Amino acid sequence: MISRAFTRSETYLFIILFVLVAVVSIISPRFFTARNALQILRTSAFTGILSIGFLFVLIQGGLDISFTATATVAQYLMALALVSKGNVPILVVLLIPIAVGMLLGSVNAVLIHRLKAPSIIVAIANLNIYYGVLQIISGGTWIYNFPDWFDRVGKGFVFAFVDENGATFGLSYLTLIWIAVAIVAVVVLRYTKLGRHLFALGGNIEAARRSGLSLFRLRLFAYSFLGLLAGLAGIVQALDTQTVAPNALVGREFDVVAAVVLGGANIFGGAGSVGGTLLGVLLITVITNALTLLRIPAYWHQVFIGAVVLASISVTSLRALLARRKERIIDVR
Repeated sequence: MISRAFTRSETYLFIILFVLVAVVSIISPRFFTARNALQILRTSAFTGILSIGFLFVLIQGGLDISFTATATVAQYLMALALVSKGNVPILVVLLIPIAVGMLLGSVNAVLIHRLKAPSIIVAIANLNIYYGVLQIISGGTWIYNFPDWFDRVGKGFVFAFVDENGATFGLSYLTLIWIAVAIVAVVVLRYTKLGRHLFALGGNIEAARRSGLSLFRLRLFAYSFLGLLAGLAGIVQALDTQTVAPNALVGREFDVVAAVVLGGANIFGGAGSVGGTLLGVLLITVITNALTLLRIPAYWHQVFIGAVVLASISVTSLRALLARRKERIIDVR
């Protein structure tokens, strides 16, 4: 039982996270506080929501890094509706980024499936197109001065606590959104046929095709779901910062990729878990938070992210190579 537990990447990741928290807490007493812990969960919401969407695409064998551009376009259109003088209904304002995200995600699925184009090429192309078009149309203009209700939701929380200075804090609404998304993802991947089919598609596309699975529908769902969550993440990020800028999310896609592959997802598809992804997100956020508290230059964060992605791809490739060699040995025997 113990040996099985320690073969899971989630277990190793949890141990690393635990040790990191312990070490940083000793170095900086400000780190190990209830306020900072809840702040880490709040800060993780944006990356966490996107990571769950990216996990779905990765599991079914795709690779899409255009989600930050999708989130930016979606939240910018929402922001325009928020500050418009037409008093757009709140429900419509919140549905705009969701609909835009799903639409752009669907475009990726169609291009990849119908044109037989490599998913990473389509993603890079659309990443640049979406950012470029938005910059041209917006002129790089930032949007702020949102309605009071938007500010209240962004700063709202449940389970109020009071710190030693008399300030009140609690579990942010943004964290609750992230938790809700994670629960939905667990249910879909573990307890539905759709989840099993996504794993089957990523594990062996030819076997999935022969078994009668609709490859296009599965891909359309995965990319549309990522688009939906990109729109939701755009809402969360705008609620958090109370500002929307055309270039605010540039580069954030690498945090998402690192979190998911850290969580044990196979970069080539067929494997991954929500639990591992959440641990990966928390590890990334804890490292960022620790660098800030310890006053370590932020560029070390970029070094870490790049090293994680490179190491994960290397390990995955090595495992695949060893598996092929094992199969050859069995065939010879």
